This record gives sequence, structure tokens and C-alpha cells, in this order.
Amino acid sequence: MTRYLVTGAGGMLGHDLLRILAGRDVTPLTRADLDVTDAAAVRDAVTGHDVVINAAAYTAVDDAESHEADAFAVNATGAGNLADAAAEHGARLVHVSTDYVFDGTATTPYAEHAPRDPLGAYGRTKAAGEELVLRHPSSTVVRTAWLYGADGANFARTMRRLAGERDTVSVVTDQVGQPTWSRDLAAAIVGLLDVDAPAGIYHGTNAGSASWFDFARAIFEGSGLDPARVLPTDSAAFVRPAPRPSYSVLGHDAWASAGLPAPRPWREALRAAIAEGALTA
Repeated sequence: MTRYLVTGAGGMLGHDLLRILAGRDVTPLTRADLDVTDAAAVRDAVTGHDVVINAAAYTAVDDAESHEADAFAVNATGAGNLADAAAEHGARLVHVSTDYVFDGTATTPYAEHAPRDPLGAYGRTKAAGEELVLRHPSSTVVRTAWLYGADGANFARTMRRLAGERDTVSVVTDQVGQPTWSRDLAAAIVGLLDVDAPAGIYHGTNAGSASWFDFARAIFEGSGLDPARVLPTDSAAFVRPAPRPSYSVLGHDAWASAGLPAPRPWREALRAAIAEGALTA
């Protein structure tokens, strides 16, 4: 029987990975259970497992600008520790990364092997993590973006909350990406492991594209609320420490190359998430 280790098990994606892996032999480790920056502790944790799914990450994008060393410790050093330990013990590693490894200046979807060119500290640390992970030919990187789900803070749940607190909400139109249900990402990761898909880089986002404004309107509409309550604005109205990629659409060619189904459209996934109560605050 395959033994799975899931790091970052207390996060939004971690919870959905555990849901998808229910009934299997899984060791879930939260941040409190395992310090991924401790190489010796990581080696001990990986021992005896066949598969390691790394959902542990420093994801505070704005805080990373002033705490890059802390972000690097988790996103790069920690990822490298897991990759080294997995290789040492003959386990397969799937490491979750991000669209922030790109600069967002593209006008067509980023291919899996497009050059990394991060804009800010968070993206730099995740790009460094990818490089450390991919030193091992048996490792896989799955990049994702714009995640939302049932567990933890995220844009979709925030919109649902604000809908009950305000008459209108203003949302930017000049950032475009791929809203992605964490349950779909978890299922995709487990799916590629189940068929022993080739190692490498995959883009784990729902298909299609949208601005945050489009996404917010779809959340309102899918929740039975008036989408006209969502008003358009631009990024100049929300100045933040970390730069945001203006275009974060990722291509999905690797799934077809591995003989796996392409991710479903983001609107379809959002409808399913709402129907299952995944956005309930």
C-alpha cells in the first residue's frame, strides 16, 4: 500500500488533499508538526513514505517583501529539504508552486517551461524552491494560482462575507488570472500520482481566464446575489507592498502530454464549490 506524507496539512489545499486521499495511508503534518527548514526533521518525517506532497509554504505575499529571508527558508530551503529527503528515500515528491514565478507581462498563457522572472520577494523564493526541487529528476512541480476553498481566508469567501456587510464592493479589472478551486487542484495532484504521470512541471489551475472583477461578479451571481453590486476599479486603488502580476494565465499542455484530462473551466468549478457549500463563511 502506498504511504503518503502531506506537509502543510493544516492549510486550505492541505485540507482538500486529505479529503481526496481519505481512506488511504496518509500522514498529515501541519506547520506545528514539522518545520520544513529543519533538514534532519524532514528526513525523519519522510522515512517510510512513498509519496510526499508539499503544500507547506510562506504565502503572505506582502509580508515577504520585508521578510524575504523567512519566506526563503520555507519556500526554497524547506522545499529543497523535502526534495533531498524524498530522493534519498526513493519517494516521489510533488511540490506546489505559484504563478508568481512569472512577471505577468505575457499576453498568452505561460507554458510550463517558460522562463521564470518573478517580480517580488514571494515569487523569488518560490522560483528558488522550484529550482531546488527540480534538481531531482523524480520530482514534480505543480504551479497554481488564485486558490479558493472551504478552509482558510481567500478571495471567494471574502466576497461572500463582504456581500453581507456592504451594498457594493470595488474589485480590480486589470489583473487577469485563473480562479482555482483547491478541491480541483487536490484531485489533479492525486490523479497524476495515481497514473504515475511523468515527473516535471504541471500547471494546476482551472481553465479559462478572468479578472478579479469577473471572478467577484461570478461569485455574487452564483450565490444568488446581484452582480451589479460589484463595481470596477484598477490596481492604483489598492496599493500594496508586493507587485502583482497583471497576467497570470497558465497553460495546460503538460496534462495532455501525460494523457490526463485538462482542468475544467473555472466557472464550472465555482458553481460546484458554491453548491457544496465551500464558500460558506
